[in-house]
Amino acid sequence: MHGIKRPLSVKILAGVYIGVGTIGFAYHFNELLVSPFDGIWVELTELLAILCGAFMLRGHNWARWVALTWMAFHVILSALHTFREFHALFFAVIAWFLLSPGSARYFRGARIEPT
Repeated sequence: MHGIKRPLSVKILAGVYIGVGTIGFAYHFNELLVSPFDGIWVELTELLAILCGAFMLRGHNWARWVALTWMAFHVILSALHTFREFHALFFAVIAWFLLSPGSARYFRGARIEPT
């Protein structure tokens, strides 16, 4: 998409989103049979994770923001569970990597300077 080198942190996070989305999709697939209405929403969020990871690898800025929003949503959902601290910590680490100057430059893409 552009000439800026993809940061390692983006490669890793995109891979995590793709992996977690794929594993989650397969794991929760049976829920479609048990509870189709609830199952479809779970599967759509897993597909969203896969799409975010794939498009982050391609340098699409919207994918970075949707990935952060997706994780923030998980932090809110986990507020009622005992492992909420881990979700908040994961969100902070993901945000730090995706909003770092190198990642921001990558997601902005190559700019043509006027001569």
